Amino acid sequence: MATSVYEVVEIELMNGQSIKMRPLKIALLREFMDKFNNLGDIATDNNKSMDLLVDCVQIAMKQYEPKLSEDKKTLEDILDLPTVYKIIEVASGMKLNDPNLMGAGLVGTN
Repeated sequence: MATSVYEVVEIELMNGQSIKMRPLKIALLREFMDKFNNLGDIATDNNKSMDLLVDCVQIAMKQYEPKLSEDKKTLEDILDLPTVYKIIEVASGMKLNDPNLMGAGLVGTN
């Protein structure tokens, strides 16, 4: 019997749709991290930071629910900030409130 090294997490979006998530595949994680690594550069601008976080979620949706990755506006209509943070946490394995990330300047404290 195989041993799973990750936990599958199920969340509910604001439209009532449930999605199951696990860490991103390496190919998508590379794309995700290329985008996420820019967060430190814009951390003091709330709008730019939010856009970047939604871009990261959009990348994650390519694995979780491909149809939701096609239209950013539609995606924004079914997300709230705690859900964005949870998706990023599961997708990347990083907690946005991790003091090590904040100390490295990757996450703003707006």
